[in-house]
Amino acid sequence: QVQLIESGGGLVQAGDSLRLSCAASGRAISSMTMGWFRQAPGKEREFVARITIGRNTFYTDSVKGRFTISRDNAKNTLSLQMNSLKPEDTAVYYCAARPPTAASQYNYRNWNYWGQGTQVTVSS
Repeated sequence: QVQLIESGGGLVQAGDSLRLSCAASGRAISSMTMGWFRQAPGKEREFVARITIGRNTFYTDSVKGRFTISRDNAKNTLSLQMNSLKPEDTAVYYCAARPPTAASQYNYRNWNYWGQGTQVTVSS
């Protein structure tokens, strides 16, 4: 089992930056693909970014060039640096983990472990 705890959310203005962190316990994340999802009110949970064991990264189009996902296996942590934030980035952000698999990364049902979420609110 893996326990994931996110932190770093908050209320910011458009154009500001935030850095989300995810602390893992119970299992080393070095053997897992890690990712970030977000869920806005009334919408389905959507894929934001992921980083593989080999540190290969992938982002949804709407955050490319603004968000950066990274992992620190020594500290068992995952981060998401969010720059140039927009009101449409407002959502609860979730940290996720799963063993390497060919299953679609976009479907949240294909991820095994989840944090409780952290709220990010971007005002215009």
